[in-house]
Amino acid sequence: MLPLVYHPDYSFPFPGKHRFPMEKFSLLQGYLRSKGIARGDNEFRPGRAKPALLSQAHCPQYVSAMVNGTLESKALRRMGLPWSEGLMKRTCIAPMGTLMTAQLALQHGLACHLAGGTHHAHYDFGSGFCIFNDQAFAVQQLLARGAVETVLLFDCDVHQGDGTAAMLAQEPRAFTCSIHCEKNFPVRKMHSDLDVGLPPGMTDGDYLDVVFDTLERLLDQLQPDLVFYDAGVDIYAQDPLGRLAVSEQGIADRDRGVIERCRRRHIPVATVIGGGYDDDRDALARRHAIVIEEAATIAALSP
Repeated sequence: MLPLVYHPDYSFPFPGKHRFPMEKFSLLQGYLRSKGIARGDNEFRPGRAKPALLSQAHCPQYVSAMVNGTLESKALRRMGLPWSEGLMKRTCIAPMGTLMTAQLALQHGLACHLAGGTHHAHYDFGSGFCIFNDQAFAVQQLLARGAVETVLLFDCDVHQGDGTAAMLAQEPRAFTCSIHCEKNFPVRKMHSDLDVGLPPGMTDGDYLDVVFDTLERLLDQLQPDLVFYDAGVDIYAQDPLGRLAVSEQGIADRDRGVIERCRRRHIPVATVIGGGYDDDRDALARRHAIVIEEAATIAALSP
């Protein structure tokens, strides 16, 4: 069984012309249902994190202002999303979804979150459509509970995981790796434990060589108890915010290769969907589904 984590409140009524495709989460789940990958028996629904729990990872004053809708306009502009009750509901659920995905991965070897990857969220501010950092939150919870001793955060979104790098910079048990387009958002990069900046226009072959060589070296070096894999699809050649030139086949090869390399070593993998932007929302949902389709194939072949 491949556990899938999803909540129907991940998508809610949202400005249709906004750059962030809020409806992609429900479209993704609908597509996976149509393919028979998402079924009642393998879908898990996370709860909503209370402010006190989120404040274990984020600044309590920031969490309070965010939840209560009192964040100043400058901070809202930096975040890039219009505040609403619906936004806050899904924002407090998604970190719990990534934590649940990690717990299921530790139990089953592999699990997928139909959201997550909010890697631009920092300790005390939101940025780049990210409010609370789901992976940093989940890692801190797992470490505090003694569920893992060493974690690798392998971020293949086209944008650097600056918030994740900053929030986990003082946590030696969490290794942050970001493989991203160097000349892209954010302009001011943070220092991950390992940053691999790629030139604009890189295509499948060169990209996959970098991803796989980097991953294999890190798995050998760290021997982590868990890998968080941010499978951003904004590396796609036609993504309006991407600047790389990777094909959909290249995305599939990447996702399959990353998961296989971890599972071959019996290392659990928790996937999040990361970034992806396209005015054709159905095509975008199918692109986000690639990592889950590859995971489903691998899970079906596992003994």
